[in-house]
Amino acid sequence: MNFAAADQIVKAVLYEGYVLYPYRPSSIKNRQRWSFGGIYPAGFAAAGPSAMQTQCLVQGDGATRIEVRVRFLQPMVRTVGELPTPLPLLPDDAEACCRAVDTLQLDGRTYTAWEEAVERVVPLGTATLAELADTPAARDFEFAAHRSREPIVGADGLVRGFVARRQAAVSGRNSLRADEVEPGAWRLTIGIDNTTLAADAGAAAQLGFLSTHVVLGVEAGSFVSLIDPPPALAAAAGACLNRGAWPVLVGPEGSSDTLLCSPIILYDHPRIAPESAGDLFDGTEIDEILTLRILTLTDAEKAEMASSDERARALLERTEAMSEEQMQRLHGVMRDPHGGASHSRPPRLAVLNAGALSLQVGARVRLRPKHGADIIDLALDGQSAVIEGIEIDFEDRVHVAVTVDADPGRDLGMERLPGHRFFFAPDEIEAIVDEAAAT
Repeated sequence: MNFAAADQIVKAVLYEGYVLYPYRPSSIKNRQRWSFGGIYPAGFAAAGPSAMQTQCLVQGDGATRIEVRVRFLQPMVRTVGELPTPLPLLPDDAEACCRAVDTLQLDGRTYTAWEEAVERVVPLGTATLAELADTPAARDFEFAAHRSREPIVGADGLVRGFVARRQAAVSGRNSLRADEVEPGAWRLTIGIDNTTLAADAGAAAQLGFLSTHVVLGVEAGSFVSLIDPPPALAAAAGACLNRGAWPVLVGPEGSSDTLLCSPIILYDHPRIAPESAGDLFDGTEIDEILTLRILTLTDAEKAEMASSDERARALLERTEAMSEEQMQRLHGVMRDPHGGASHSRPPRLAVLNAGALSLQVGARVRLRPKHGADIIDLALDGQSAVIEGIEIDFEDRVHVAVTVDADPGRDLGMERLPGHRFFFAPDEIEAIVDEAAAT
């Protein structure tokens, strides 16, 4: 088992949706604070489910050893109080005499009331498949309530208010059992229940296990891909019942000793792109787009982003400090999704022979889009252009990339920048034989 190899993916899954662009509490997307993998106290369906179950297959024998860890985020409420009169020290009864506010601005810094989260790891321990088949494992766990308070001190040394953080006590139960479904193949069932008592739906929402997922390791055995199981185990894989979790193999391509049961759908052996400079909390979004969008925020929006959460503030600082080289690395890399070599561009041809038409990069052509083409293509009907590339997509379709003579930004098209390269099918262009005809 290799938990370290999976940790980068696990971390990304843990904070998927933690805070969404535009990274401000005032944005509509962030008013629904938590998005994925929530498990809440029983009896409050409006808050969300009270249990998660995940099943997977492992090949081995009775001596094969399994290790399980459950991970989630626990919400922490952050409130801000403002003193009616500045004081030298924060009084013990500050929360009684202070006025609760959404934000407090002092000396160029903004303090914002919102919600944070604390990482929790619950190890279920290790056991052999024979032990788990004979006596299923179970573990109750709890995390105590926590409360802290820090003063907000001005440049004059006087206390103007405070930031308080409050976390309620939560409790849960994890369970694990093994059943042999085929000779040498076992089904593991992991259950996670939130056993915290809640008074009402509002309280239940603050008592959840958020972004809950399970990481499993195996010794002297191997996990089976539920996405692409061997034919002999296809029926057993299809019978696995997963509620709120999606099991995938993690770690280096070809490895099968570590499994991640994720609250979001992934493929086997997911990887973080090496071009990614850090977590954007939108793991399935495009880094370049989000990075550019952050840079377009106004100063006021950036100030709100920085005050909302320490992770959001670190993201803003990292984005604003990115070099031009780092930005360029985010722009367009194609990879074989099955682990092949990476390419900076799709497959390209130097010459294309399409019936009587012979095309090559650098040749001059006339654009003749077909009826029914999109409005931009139709607007270019009759324009002269130069072939910049002849490319083949993953469905073996040929696309001729051109730069248009009348485009004042055609030099950007030659640099393969978007918006200045246009794509046409081979039968939508005609060769210009007479150069004078191009003018």
